[in-house]
Amino acid sequence: MSAAPRTLHLNAFLMNAGHHDAAWRHPAASPERVTDLAYFQELARTAERGLLDSIFFADGVALWGKARYNALGGFEPLTLLSAIAAVTSRIGLIATVSTTFNEPYNLARKFASLDHISGGRAGWNIVTSGSVDEARNFNRDEHLEHGVRYERAREFLEVATKLWDSWEDDAIVLDKERGVYADTDKLHPAAHRGAHFSVAGPLNVPRSPQGHPLLVQAGSSEDGKEFAAQYAEAVFTAQQTLADGQTFYKDLKSRLAKYGRAEEDLLVLPGIAPVIGSTEAEAKALEQELTELQIPEYGLAQLSGMLGTDLTGLPLDGPLPDLPEERDINGNKSRFTLVAELARRDGLTLRELIARLGAGRGHRVHAGTPEQIADQLEEWFTRGAADGFNIMAPVLPTGLTDFVDHVVPILQRRGLFRTEYTGATLREHYGLPRPANRYARNPA
Repeated sequence: MSAAPRTLHLNAFLMNAGHHDAAWRHPAASPERVTDLAYFQELARTAERGLLDSIFFADGVALWGKARYNALGGFEPLTLLSAIAAVTSRIGLIATVSTTFNEPYNLARKFASLDHISGGRAGWNIVTSGSVDEARNFNRDEHLEHGVRYERAREFLEVATKLWDSWEDDAIVLDKERGVYADTDKLHPAAHRGAHFSVAGPLNVPRSPQGHPLLVQAGSSEDGKEFAAQYAEAVFTAQQTLADGQTFYKDLKSRLAKYGRAEEDLLVLPGIAPVIGSTEAEAKALEQELTELQIPEYGLAQLSGMLGTDLTGLPLDGPLPDLPEERDINGNKSRFTLVAELARRDGLTLRELIARLGAGRGHRVHAGTPEQIADQLEEWFTRGAADGFNIMAPVLPTGLTDFVDHVVPILQRRGLFRTEYTGATLREHYGLPRPANRYARNPA
């Protein structure tokens, strides 16, 4: 029997008024609704109507950017996704949570709870956090060194998976007659003592429908790629060109064998911000309209953060100044490299770079018709650069609605995307197995 044809995986990355930093100023946006639960429930139902694999909320534990110039702030994502779970039935629910500013027990408990509440749709985007502003909200004057953050993340994940496995699947007996709720021989302590954590366990939440939430990772530094190769089941990444996408894809997949993993065990989902119009001219006009709504002070502050260099007061029509070496960056190393190379490759001024980053912050932006957007996705998918995509609508809700109503049907006609959900859990959507419990006895 021949294997089923390979199909795309699509995740909707939702961000307040939209991904463009001027989205909140656009007439189609609803920035007044960034703390309105119904707004995000509507977005999730739109994504589910489009049969997307999942929705995703990024998160940080500091106020990102200048709130004077953008619709920033909003809900903590695990709380929000629990409320979204109540009004959806199939769409996967992925949240960013930092390993640097949390404890494994609390986090394992929250994700197990979300997985139960949603019927097996929880996913965790594992980050180590990248900014000193976050560190200063957690009793630190400086951020932990990049390598140390990844060491902590590895141990954090080791503890979390022990806790998710601490109840075997059949531990709950429910024998009312004998008065036995659980077989305590099938409850296991984590009994973890390591360099960063000491955790007794077991977890106080029984094993969840998926066993473990889907594990996602988004760092593309050397540390990040090795972490992903060892642990991640999906990777959110950013590349500007097909060639760069192919290089990243091949590099990451080539690292899996040393951890006893196959290429299909890890899905690569580059980000794309599709600016959609009924004609190419209409799409380009929307792109230009958003650029003209940008506030340079906001873009300059964002760029300063990405590059670890204070650009305040520099002429907008001048070039980037000399930048530090990547090895000296203690924040997001991969984004630093991407932005610096983009500016150098295309000879961009600060103003031009701010415009180029406005919709995607380093992710690829493509303005075109639904057919042209579908062509882009198909090319990357069929030419070894992607297993699917992180869809980053520049303006919400319209950008997501346009993608679902006009791009998804084209992908379906081309046989590249599902026409119905065939699974109930997020792991089933992504074609990934449910992890075996490490403590379960093998049948004789």
